[in-house]
Amino acid sequence: MAGSATTPIVLASRPDDWKARAPGPPPTSVTFAAQDKLPKLPVPDLKQTLAKLKESLRPIAWNDAEYSAVEKKIDEFERGKGVELHQRLLAKHAATKHWLEDWWDDGGYLGYRDSVVVNVSYYYGFDRQPAHLPQSPAGRAATIARVAMIFRQQLRRGLVKPDGTKEGPWMFDCCRVPGPQGLDWSVSYAKQGEEGDDAHIVVFRNNRPWKVNATQNGRILSTAEFEAQINHIYENSAGDHPGVGVLGANNRDVWAKDYAELAKSPHNSSVIHTIQSAAFTISLDSSSPADPVAHSRDLWHGYLSPEGVPIGLRNRWVDKPCEFIVFDNAEAGIMGEHSVMDGTPTVRLCDEVLEMLHNPAFDNGDAPTSTEAASTPLDWEVTPAITQAISKADEAARQLIQSQELTFHVTSYGKAAIKKFGVSPDSWAQMIIQLAYRRLIGNEQRKGGTYEAATTRKFYKGRTEAIRVVTTESDAWVASMDDPSVNAAEKKRLFDQATKKHISTAKYCGAGQGIDRHLLGLKKSLNEGEDAPALFEDSVYQRATYWVLSTSAIFSKHFPVYGWGEVVPDGFGVAYMTGFDDRLQFTVTSRKEMPNAQFMDEIMKAAEDLFNLHASEAQKSRL
Repeated sequence: MAGSATTPIVLASRPDDWKARAPGPPPTSVTFAAQDKLPKLPVPDLKQTLAKLKESLRPIAWNDAEYSAVEKKIDEFERGKGVELHQRLLAKHAATKHWLEDWWDDGGYLGYRDSVVVNVSYYYGFDRQPAHLPQSPAGRAATIARVAMIFRQQLRRGLVKPDGTKEGPWMFDCCRVPGPQGLDWSVSYAKQGEEGDDAHIVVFRNNRPWKVNATQNGRILSTAEFEAQINHIYENSAGDHPGVGVLGANNRDVWAKDYAELAKSPHNSSVIHTIQSAAFTISLDSSSPADPVAHSRDLWHGYLSPEGVPIGLRNRWVDKPCEFIVFDNAEAGIMGEHSVMDGTPTVRLCDEVLEMLHNPAFDNGDAPTSTEAASTPLDWEVTPAITQAISKADEAARQLIQSQELTFHVTSYGKAAIKKFGVSPDSWAQMIIQLAYRRLIGNEQRKGGTYEAATTRKFYKGRTEAIRVVTTESDAWVASMDDPSVNAAEKKRLFDQATKKHISTAKYCGAGQGIDRHLLGLKKSLNEGEDAPALFEDSVYQRATYWVLSTSAIFSKHFPVYGWGEVVPDGFGVAYMTGFDDRLQFTVTSRKEMPNAQFMDEIMKAAEDLFNLHASEAQKSRL
């Protein structure tokens, strides 16, 4: 999909080979040297998957009758249709490099039609600019631009040390495209090696996009050169520029229609092409978040003015996989587009970017010697139809932002104390969440399951598997914590059983032996018009994947905040970090009508109760 800056945007159905059009790795590559040697994602044994399924559904069932009914359907599936579907899946596994890839791309992301903002996109907030670097917002943006370009150069040359498989072509120089027929795709303009060193970025200020040449003759611009261009953008973006960026934050089908209307103009088509082919974008947002909640929300969905104008989303292009954001008080972070690349590679990018910037010896590059790399405004041609579309997108964005709640908490202890108790920090955090949620809902029946993301990056193009956190063991421990008839030693024993089960589940999921992707593959193996097995329609089976708690953990010492949105209307998104020695970090997102603050209060109490339980038992063992 590469082309010149005047290449018209293709608005027809996506190409069948859209993913294959992205460039492969360079001929000699440290980053991708082992890529072709990585094993294919396996198809687990059918009997094994169904046995695990039975076990996972027991705590999800509301009564014995429900469980007996779904257990019978599992047995029928194992004896009947399941065998045939499994054979079809094995045939696809044998015929392809990755049996799940196309189903996951479309079913998980590219076929999703609600706004990617809140529903799909994620954010990482950055720590403050180091004292040895420029402290202005222009200086902050300039240092991010330079070091991100250095990382991009290393990746393009295959010099980044691998930490698992990476979706290289989908981090830089690419963009998601809204599909007019209900399926999006991504375009990549990436090039490898020396040829890929010339590049531009796009910087947004007050809704106005600017093209910034990030290199001169293959040389990455210095921090001073970037800063001069970005200062020019600050000084020349005053006025009322149309908020075209908000269109991309709308429903994907609406955006596809607005995209086609926008691109009718050859000039606008050229602007879109420049944005899509940019290495990455930087949004210079006009808000100044002063606390973790404001920092989170301004990254996650942009600043909403007191009058209800989605100022932040007007100043972005949310289809870019990497969109750096710098605020007027020089706080910063990134908003990530999730469809073709998970958050793990972006963690690596941002962590290395920030680590390099914290090094006093960071190479800011040579002082500017010319003005060749001037920034260029990319003003839109806006018709009455586009003006009307922006107005409608503004209203949709306002309603979306105002529908959301977010709370944030750090505990008074962290990884160091938890490891002294001999417990996995991740399992510890997950049990806090389980205990807090049960206390929140009281005697109410559980509406769904808990999803924790497990990476499968040890496999070729590996992405994720679902760890089903709710287990019979976790429920037994949770029930014991508020039962006065259970002593502390027994509570500790039940906790140990629950965490042991959680660890074993996480391990087999990471080894490609989880159940959710396998079950998805079996369901997708049904032929068109073929009746679905009774198991797939069962209420307990479906309840188990109604993720009322969507949880995940990443870590960078440079991320004071990070998170994403809930995945079901009556659920919560729970982002947590366990890597700090002195604290655990929790962010909870939900719709406004959900008891978000109460849930966070329960997390705080559960964290304290769990610590006290282990501290008291440890004290007893020393006596």
